Order: sequence, then structure tokens, then C-alpha cells
Amino acid sequence: MKKTILNENKKSWDKVAHHFNGIDALPAYGPYAQTEDELHLFSEVENAKVLEIGYGSGHSLRYMANRGASELWGVDLSEEQRRIAENTLAGLSANLYCAPMEQEIHLPKNYFDYVYSIYAIGWTTDLKSTFELIYSYLKKGGSFIFSWDHPLYVHLKSENGEIKLNGSYQKEGLHTFEDFKGEGVSMGIHKRKMATYINELIQAGFTIDEMIESDVGEEYSGKECASSDRYYSLYKARKFPTTMILKAGK
Repeated sequence: MKKTILNENKKSWDKVAHHFNGIDALPAYGPYAQTEDELHLFSEVENAKVLEIGYGSGHSLRYMANRGASELWGVDLSEEQRRIAENTLAGLSANLYCAPMEQEIHLPKNYFDYVYSIYAIGWTTDLKSTFELIYSYLKKGGSFIFSWDHPLYVHLKSENGEIKLNGSYQKEGLHTFEDFKGEGVSMGIHKRKMATYINELIQAGFTIDEMIESDVGEEYSGKECASSDRYYSLYKARKFPTTMILKAGK
């Protein structure tokens, strides 16, 4: 089942990759969310070895290079994303792998100062294995930082200015998008509660350093917003966080 989902998602990501060029990349942590410039979760990047899980278009890795990271590594499911990222990172030395994040591909162990993931970790088909692998990549004292949709956000539906609970937060499991980004492709993603993310981190050996249910970012301060029924909207984000951000240590 997991292999089937991964194969389908891989083909689908190759087709929709162009929609995500430069989207949800550092210093941004997510739609309307606070940024790294506001949160300062990466305490020292100069000369750091960094690994990104789900590097997408490569813009977060370029951000790390601009901050002085000494080594850039990344894993992403999509060959098309790797091609785009190679263009984004032209002129820089980067070790980019195309593989599932939940798969052992013999990356260096006890090696990285930071492993991070911006709006990608929730696509894993096996959260336990993914977190265990990430723990093994980090050196002692290293940090894992990731952002993802706030797990309750998907259940909040805006209708005519009112926000209502849609579906069951308690029910975890596979959800399938039948026409992702209007490209006629299906994508399978597992819906999980916040407790599941936190408990799997603990089980993998991590210590939780910080848990952020993000406020609206400073760039939107003072911006007026009308009610909106869009999935992501400033109107909705001011009432409930779009994004959760976790920092965990080894």
C-alpha cells in the first residue's frame, strides 16, 4: 500500500512541481505564518551541515547557503523537483537525492547540525520511520525543525464569514486528492493529529524544544482583509493558525 501511494505521488509531484516554485520556502514557514526572520529557530547556520527533507524548488537550501551553511544536502521524492532545484542552486555545491523520505538511502549518520523540512513532512507514508531516520542523521546536539499545516486547520471551513468544523479531527488515515492543483492527478496523504507528530518525535528519541502554533506574520500587520472562503486566507489565518512549527533536539 505504502509503495503504491509513493509511486503515485512521485508521478503526480513530477506533474505539479511547477506550482510550488519558490513557495513555502525559508525564510517563510508557511502560508501567512511567521518567518525565520521573526522566530530565529536556527541559532547558528554559519559553517553548519544542513539536510532538507522535501527540498522542492531548492529555495530553502539557497537561503541556507546565503547564511553560510558549509554543506547542503536534500532529499525529495520528485525528479522534476530535483531538476528545478539544480537550476535554483546553480553555482553551489549541493548533494540532492531523489528518494522517499521514509526510505533508508545511506545518508551520513550522526553528521548534520540541522535537518529541516518546510511543508513537506506531512507527505510521509510512514511517520515513525521518517522521524527515526532523521534522528539518525543528526549529530548529538543537532536540531530538527519542521513546519506543516496545523492538523486542525484542514477541518476548518469558511462559509460566508463563519468558520465551521468540517469532518472529524479524531479520525486519522489516508486522504486522497483526486484532482490535485487541477492537473488531473491524484495524491495520497495521511491525516494525523498534532499528538501523533509530537509522540512520534518523542518515541524516536527527540526532545521537544519548541512548539509554535504560528501567529500571522509581521508582513501582514495592519493589512485589512475581507472574509474569504479560500482554504488559505488572511481572514482565516487571523482566527486560527495555518501552520504548526516544531523544533526538536537530539
